[in-house]
Amino acid sequence: MGSAEKAPGQYPTTERCLGGVAQFDDAPQWIYKHDNPYLHGAYAPILDELSATALTVEGEIPADLQGAYFRNGPNPVFESANRYHPFDGDGMVHAVYFREGVVSYRNRYVQTAALQKEREDGRSVSPGVMGPFDYSVSEFGIKDTSNTDVFSYAGDVMTLWYNAGHPYRLDSHTLETKGHFALPGREQLRMSAHSKVDWASGELLFFDYGDEPPYMTYGVADAQGMLVHQAHIDLPGARLPHDIGFTTNYAVLHDLPFFHDLEVLRRHKYRVLTFHRDIPTRFGIIPRRGQSADVRWFECEPCYILHVTNCWEAGDWVVMDGCRSTNPMPDVREGEGELASMLAYMRLEANAYRWRFNLKTGEVREGDIDDLNTEFNKSNPLFHGVKSRYSYHQRIPLLHEGGHTLRFTGLVKYDNDSGQSTQWDYGTGVYGSEAVFAPRRGADRSSAEDDGYVITLVTDTRDWNSQTLVFDATDIAQGPVARVHMPQRVPFGFHASWARGEDLGYS
Repeated sequence: MGSAEKAPGQYPTTERCLGGVAQFDDAPQWIYKHDNPYLHGAYAPILDELSATALTVEGEIPADLQGAYFRNGPNPVFESANRYHPFDGDGMVHAVYFREGVVSYRNRYVQTAALQKEREDGRSVSPGVMGPFDYSVSEFGIKDTSNTDVFSYAGDVMTLWYNAGHPYRLDSHTLETKGHFALPGREQLRMSAHSKVDWASGELLFFDYGDEPPYMTYGVADAQGMLVHQAHIDLPGARLPHDIGFTTNYAVLHDLPFFHDLEVLRRHKYRVLTFHRDIPTRFGIIPRRGQSADVRWFECEPCYILHVTNCWEAGDWVVMDGCRSTNPMPDVREGEGELASMLAYMRLEANAYRWRFNLKTGEVREGDIDDLNTEFNKSNPLFHGVKSRYSYHQRIPLLHEGGHTLRFTGLVKYDNDSGQSTQWDYGTGVYGSEAVFAPRRGADRSSAEDDGYVITLVTDTRDWNSQTLVFDATDIAQGPVARVHMPQRVPFGFHASWARGEDLGYS
């Protein structure tokens, strides 16, 4: 048992659903004043920041697994000034370190400017994404929580926020917040929820967006964290793109027909999202050091895309795999009351999809890889930017399958060329986290693409204990080869990433 590990059975066992009223001693007690499902059960925040070593392992940690699994997510400290949304929860990073067969754990809050101000005041005055917005409190009008993405870059860990906030820099080993992640020479701090690190070059490819021109900025930083390129991108109006793709020579930008009415925001201080089914989705392919005039736009069927799996060049073609949603704002369910719009928006409906763009002729080819409802798709980072085949997704239940709130019930490995898949069900009452691919120590692009491991965090709502699962990526259907017992309950979160041992200074 680890140095800070809690005994099984410490948590309540009466709760069997993912959004319920189980009572937790390690959660802020104000959550029980609210019926918001994203404050209860699997989503209930924790207050403890722990460090634990030599965690208990069932099975055996592979000798060639060296590095760290980082996962970010919402973990509110203070009661919200208005209705709570998961995007409003303070960022908390959980890290599971693998070194020479020994596993350690640490979790820390991202000490954002907003959270530090709330700690000084002893309460929250920050508005959230449910509105109304208040620009006297924040330049974003709402709270920048840095609770969305997390990844290793330039020797540290970077955290990002859903709504193009200010990125933060965390120490890779202690998770202590060092401050904002600034790129010297850049006009501003803001970055979107997802930036991408090219493991081949160490470069960071990023973008941001806003409600005033220029509506998008695209940029590149080198492996040392210095800005090397930036360009303003012409768009027809304010948009809400979420992700970016890249190949060896290009970046792929998104102009999606799912955005808010600026007049409603200005007049009423609420953001009302609309999916404009009469506007095509556009993907812009830009040379890595290109300007707005160099972007080649391709029109596709209307959709929204949260997460890109990978992109690569194939002759005159650029190929992009990702998960596509044709219904990013599902219908409100009767009886959901004032939380209806949030609950509907968080019910993610998407499936694996492939787009192909011909840079010579302008032709577009697109179609389903599979129709299973999956998202939070990850692939082997060694192969990002070049041809890849496999990806690892989270299975998400639809509303008629009990998917009232966003949750992950199983791990799916796709062969994106054939559309075939294999699955591992987490089990009744068990929910997962975004899974990452961890290449074997010493692997490179000459290795098999699935030569490594898939790692995820799960929590069992029957006893509220959490585990980190390690799968052999070549055969996830056999189940985990190792289960690491976590020293505390880990609430639902958003994104995860893998840092190699060499990124952490391991010998």
